[in-house]
Amino acid sequence: MALATTGQNFRLGFPLLVTLGMAATVGGALVFEHMGGYMPCHLCLLERDPYYYGIPVGIVATITAAAGFSPKITRALLVVIAVMMVVGAGMGIYHAGVEWGFWAGPSSCTSTPGSATTSAGDLLSSLNAVHGPQCDQAALRILGLSLAGWNVITSVVLAVIAFAGAKKAA
Repeated sequence: MALATTGQNFRLGFPLLVTLGMAATVGGALVFEHMGGYMPCHLCLLERDPYYYGIPVGIVATITAAAGFSPKITRALLVVIAVMMVVGAGMGIYHAGVEWGFWAGPSSCTSTPGSATTSAGDLLSSLNAVHGPQCDQAALRILGLSLAGWNVITSVVLAVIAFAGAKKAA
């Protein structure tokens, strides 16, 4: 395959931008976790999945655009990424709603009234069932939004970029 032409270089920008955006987002989450000490809850971990699956797809989309493959391939890959980011935004909306108390979250990671240990025997038995942070309690809010809320915004922006790239690749 020949190197990409000027039009293909223009189309290369969208898959590259969305892939770098996904990598920066999940990289930032990992920095908050490992360097900032913010332990993710179960829903936080699930919200990372669209990024983990989307980054390799984005790399392939970038390669197809750079190598001059049919724009239909790059377009299809960008649509897949966009759909993943829409799903990620939906997951973020669900999680943020749980944090704000708009609806109940999964019973496996939300706090319930009266769930505190009341005796030493219960305390010792509960040590064997250590759970991560509660999904209904935001560990951090930045400008009033939890990280789940910021994930919604980021996912929507990345979906728009991917859809725009798919349109240009047509």
